[in-house]
Amino acid sequence: MNIRIITDSASDLRPPHRPEVTVLPMTVTFGREEYQDGINLTHRQFYEKLIEGDDLPTTSQISPAQFEEAFRTAVEAGEQVVAVVLSAKLSGTYQSACIAAEEFPGKVFVVDSANATIGELVLVERAVELMDQGLEAAAIADRLEREREDIRLVGLLDTLEYLKKGGRVSASVAMVGGLLSIKPVVAVQEGEVVMLGKARGSKNGNNLLIQEIQKNGGVDFGRPYRLGYAGLNDSLLQKYIADSAALWEGHTDALPICTVGGTIGTHVGPGAVAVAFFRNSAGE
Repeated sequence: MNIRIITDSASDLRPPHRPEVTVLPMTVTFGREEYQDGINLTHRQFYEKLIEGDDLPTTSQISPAQFEEAFRTAVEAGEQVVAVVLSAKLSGTYQSACIAAEEFPGKVFVVDSANATIGELVLVERAVELMDQGLEAAAIADRLEREREDIRLVGLLDTLEYLKKGGRVSASVAMVGGLLSIKPVVAVQEGEVVMLGKARGSKNGNNLLIQEIQKNGGVDFGRPYRLGYAGLNDSLLQKYIADSAALWEGHTDALPICTVGGTIGTHVGPGAVAVAFFRNSAGE
């Protein structure tokens, strides 16, 4: 039986992608204006609006009805469905998908990625790999739920301004951080965004990112990995790549790079860089 992989736009999967993959858009609201992420709002347009505006936008979860429509279309086409969605601790999207899946027992399998943005994306890409290996939908979902424990997503923020706007740090902390060029290092752990540390300047911040990757045994290059950046250009990411060249040398000729969209970009702001990978657990 054919497999359909369905995800939400919080995974930051952008076309071109495999025809067996469907991306459902989150709703992004700036003031009174609503946009469908990836449909009538590109990542570049999102950051232009974010930088120009004073207030943070909001994102809305995908409804059970949207999932049900996508599931029904796939099932009626003779497909089994694996839905890989945004962390249940960050959004009600997972619950919406589970409600919709109840209508299709044995045909639709929902996986909480326990992650977001490129951390969710590498799990979607892993689902495609397993599909290509010939696994059925239930087996793919089971493998994803086990392998998601190996995913690490770490990021370096360029500014505390957007954490301040979102109420996650005080105005005084943000001001001092700006004066001292403090760069927070964050990660997704157990489905939630946590702060791992703070570095003075981007060079020290990049070193912290490298240390976090090494602490997890390095990158498993046999499974998907991604680098991402938030904002209108990738200059800070390119600096990180240069600083961390030893991590990638001999493993790949071209690094897979993409943009971080509005679901996480709202909170970290432009200039953030991130790495998502499956940890190398070969020695365990």
